[in-house]
Amino acid sequence: MAKAIRVHETGGPEVLRFEDYDPGKPGAGEVLIEQKAIGLNFIDIYFRTGLYKAETPFVPGGEGAGVVLETGEGVDNLKPGDRVAYCVRGGAYAERRLIAAERLVRVPDNIADEQAAAMMLKGMTAWYLLRRTYPVKAGDTILYHAAAGGVGLILGQWAKHLGATVIGTAGSEEKVEIARAHGFDHVIDYTKQDFLEAVREITDGRMCDVVYDSVGKDTFPASLDCLRPLGMFVSFGQSSGPVPPFEITVLAQKGSLFATRPTIFNYIAAKKDLEEAARDLFSVVGSGAVKVVINQRYPLSEVARAHQDLEGRRTTGTSVLIP
Repeated sequence: MAKAIRVHETGGPEVLRFEDYDPGKPGAGEVLIEQKAIGLNFIDIYFRTGLYKAETPFVPGGEGAGVVLETGEGVDNLKPGDRVAYCVRGGAYAERRLIAAERLVRVPDNIADEQAAAMMLKGMTAWYLLRRTYPVKAGDTILYHAAAGGVGLILGQWAKHLGATVIGTAGSEEKVEIARAHGFDHVIDYTKQDFLEAVREITDGRMCDVVYDSVGKDTFPASLDCLRPLGMFVSFGQSSGPVPPFEITVLAQKGSLFATRPTIFNYIAAKKDLEEAARDLFSVVGSGAVKVVINQRYPLSEVARAHQDLEGRRTTGTSVLIP
């Protein structure tokens, strides 16, 4: 019998129960994998607390990496022993799991299991933000909030690789230094500086082409004021609470701005898009242009502590759970 973390009722970290769990046998089109590492993400907290809805009981977690144990009928592109990784909605906090074969990607030899688990959701989030939602090009100026987080450290390096001027915000001197070491040209400590005024100074008043904001309530509406006319506001998370309702005419008043609320699962819904995202991500990491450093490791059984650290903003970069 394998073990998994199950949530029977939503709430605080205490609802994360480490239990016996039988994933079952793979059905048609499915694969049973033994997990080597599992990624930790803020979206897991949204599901645990009930902010994002899931039918209970459920196994949280959206990314992981492991080895194929068994394949179901009709699966001819994978075989036992293959190293694979994924980014899906739920089911990751487990020693073993079933998953649709079409949602798996092969992990190249030059990418470690922990790296793959730590960067599938975060790295492909950076991919769609930089390559699809607002295609960043050389000469662009971007602002990214929570620069020392898992997505931020990947996106900062990748954006710099693309030739952008990369501005970030962070909440401590330690996090400022971490972000600076991962591609950010300028990092604003928002506990000491007003980030809007700092952006105005850094850009000599020209402001930014795009703002990537996963913080939400605490950074709105100042994020809009960091944009130049025709700039894009990308709200892709709400770690401080949701962005409050606002009149759409505000976008016109502030310079005919664009605003979007994307989610990764729309960008990788098609198999070809999933494969393109994984290919681009593995390539940029494999080349050394983007380094994925794991700063925290927790046993799967201690996932409640991991959630407490993540919610308390005591983590930096990427974190993994080890089954």
